[in-house]
Amino acid sequence: MKRPRVTVVAALAGLAVASIAYAADPLPSWNDGAAKRSVLQFVTRVTQEGGLNYVLPAQRIAAFDNDGTLWAEQPLYFQFLFMLDRVKALAPQHPEWKTQEPFAALLRGDAKAALAGGERALGQLAMATHAGTTTEEFEKIVSDWVATARHPQTGRLLTEMVYQPMLELLAYLRANGFKTFIVSGGGIEFMRPWTEKVYGIPPEQVIGSSIKTKFELRDGKPALVRLPELNFMDDGPGKPAGIQMHVGRRPIAAFGNSDGDLPMLQWTAGGDGARLCLYVHHTDAEREWAYDRQSSIGRLDKGLDEALAKGWTVVDMKNDWKIIYPAQR
Repeated sequence: MKRPRVTVVAALAGLAVASIAYAADPLPSWNDGAAKRSVLQFVTRVTQEGGLNYVLPAQRIAAFDNDGTLWAEQPLYFQFLFMLDRVKALAPQHPEWKTQEPFAALLRGDAKAALAGGERALGQLAMATHAGTTTEEFEKIVSDWVATARHPQTGRLLTEMVYQPMLELLAYLRANGFKTFIVSGGGIEFMRPWTEKVYGIPPEQVIGSSIKTKFELRDGKPALVRLPELNFMDDGPGKPAGIQMHVGRRPIAAFGNSDGDLPMLQWTAGGDGARLCLYVHHTDAEREWAYDRQSSIGRLDKGLDEALAKGWTVVDMKNDWKIIYPAQR
């Protein structure tokens, strides 16, 4: 009669241990595999005092791309959706836009035609929709927009199109003394109003592309006015330059998803000591999107080759992540 009781006790003990192990898992939305192990092992190496790879907390800098790395970027960059809505809102003040490209294309709902104008068209749209306000006015415009903006295909709020596994990774790194930065080609003032609430990353730790600003007195009150002039492009080779300009330390960990992030990962990998360079590879056509080498948005071609050649971590979204978005279980 004793044997079954021992078996039951052992089973209950096993369940308790399993529950504790699960609760202690800092990355519960990640499937066990090489990608998850590489993250856990790296953090252990750099935080173990007395170890050969120990890194002082002040030097634990982690840099994250935003579009396609922390939240989705298909079928269009979300900041472009913001531009589209701003063009519609401002159109009554600009009757000339009805016949002037690329504005006319957006007003008739043809985003593809607007994008066909390339960097010049994007620059025109950015300046028309992002300049001419004070920094405080623009912050409110962005905050109000992002609070209600929904994805054109999923219907979810854009702030719900963030990746749950990456939210866990951000929290795990911060719990281990890392300072997490966003380093994005997106607009710095577009991201700053909401990144702390969504990612836990405060505005002073956001690096992005920017337009020029000018100090002036408006009705006797100081203001920073946003000008229709590019100040800094934080993409490609601009990313390591932006990190140096804003942070002054080389990251020991960098996370991206496209060729635009490659210089940032190369810069990170080029430092001494333990380094973690990770690419998010979009392979899940059912739960998200599958794209890489041929995509016009978030193209991952040269970066994928270099990651495979140098042994960087590549996350296969379909196989490495249990869920994609929060509450999607």
